[in-house]
Amino acid sequence: MSQTPTGGPNVLVVDDEAGILDSLRILLKNEGFTPHVAHGGRQGLEQIAALTPDVVLSDIRMPSVGGLEILSAVKQKDPDTPVILMTAQATLQSAMQAVNEGAYYYIQKPFRNDELLAILRRATEHRTLRVENKVLKQEIRRQQRSGLLRPVGKSRAWMDVLKLAETVAPTESTVLIQGESGTGKEVIARYVHELSLRSEGAFLSINCGALPESLLESELFGHVKGSFTGAHKDKGGLFSAAAKGTFFLDEIGETTAATQVKLLRVLQHREVIPVGATEAQPIDTRLLAATNRDLEDEIRRGAFRRDLYYRLNVIAIHLPALRERAEDIPLLADAFLIKQASARGEVPKTLSESALDALVHYPWPGNVRELENALERAVILCPGEEIDASHLPEKLTSRSPDRLVEQRETPNPTLDAIERAYIMWILQSEGGNKTRAAETLGIDPSTLHRKLQRFGGEG
Repeated sequence: MSQTPTGGPNVLVVDDEAGILDSLRILLKNEGFTPHVAHGGRQGLEQIAALTPDVVLSDIRMPSVGGLEILSAVKQKDPDTPVILMTAQATLQSAMQAVNEGAYYYIQKPFRNDELLAILRRATEHRTLRVENKVLKQEIRRQQRSGLLRPVGKSRAWMDVLKLAETVAPTESTVLIQGESGTGKEVIARYVHELSLRSEGAFLSINCGALPESLLESELFGHVKGSFTGAHKDKGGLFSAAAKGTFFLDEIGETTAATQVKLLRVLQHREVIPVGATEAQPIDTRLLAATNRDLEDEIRRGAFRRDLYYRLNVIAIHLPALRERAEDIPLLADAFLIKQASARGEVPKTLSESALDALVHYPWPGNVRELENALERAVILCPGEEIDASHLPEKLTSRSPDRLVEQRETPNPTLDAIERAYIMWILQSEGGNKTRAAETLGIDPSTLHRKLQRFGGEG
């Protein structure tokens, strides 16, 4: 946004009445804007050529050069600059013509000051968002050419995450990535790998909650022929397959005590013992791990080894929930729309103001993954180029989400009670569809099945 040293958005006011120009200059200055005035349309064209206003406010009926000509000149210079047209003689025809030619808003004189100021503030926010989205698209294309995509976001909390990831990436330190389901833990793990000295090697990952213990150990450490039924030949594990690269253990809080002991040996001695083998095999891989659980609480409950936690928690990166970085939602939404359009070979769809407002004000219990799923659905349901609020899931626009915990619950519920309430709420919001609920929760369907059984045979 172009600004003068005072810091307020530049607003160019074009009118052929000196009294209106003077009153609007005083009003805008008092409200933090930087006003520029032009007496009549010809002077307005000169100002447009000389300035780069953030918003243009113009009368539509002026001698010689009218508001529609002002609108045309602004759009030729910068299509992202919003133009608000004023008139004392509003007609439906002139309003439709103004909007069709690209006017941001059409306001009738006389208007209330608070009404005009609200429109101006929305217009400046609209311009800022358009400019940021354009920069984002350019950055995405640049990063696609370079092969490295920086995770999207501009909030302070997200920038702190990226800075820490970029600092630790060139080291060999083990990293523990923590955060709610759907916050982008694997995205950050891949980002660390891509910036590391091991970026030429493989990036392999496994969801520790998706496999039973016996199969998980075989996948992690490998096995020798005859070690169990179906082991017809020796097989190397993922730790070995990720040699010279990075191995990402997602949902490490779901591992059993026996598996945790073997993972501790990997971290302590940099070696694995395949299932059924007697000799250890050295490994050369960097370990990254992630969890949506509070591992310190799991340690207190006896469900996670303290010594393993300290080995994993050399560097901890905590990912904020999407509701804690709401200012990133417009950028993330635009990035997802670009991604989905690219996959379909189409032009990216845009979001209406009502749709964007719904996205920004929804609490997103499923975080970034839920946002991406909602936009994928909207792209499919929207027949035109602009996604409206009606194309979004109903729960995003109802503004009356179900309560996670009823009033009758104890004042200090246990972690298990909170987890159960959250999972059941997500399951209810997905209409009982366990597959979709697992996707929103960021866990494997088999993990959801086990959790529901633990809650009382609901699997």
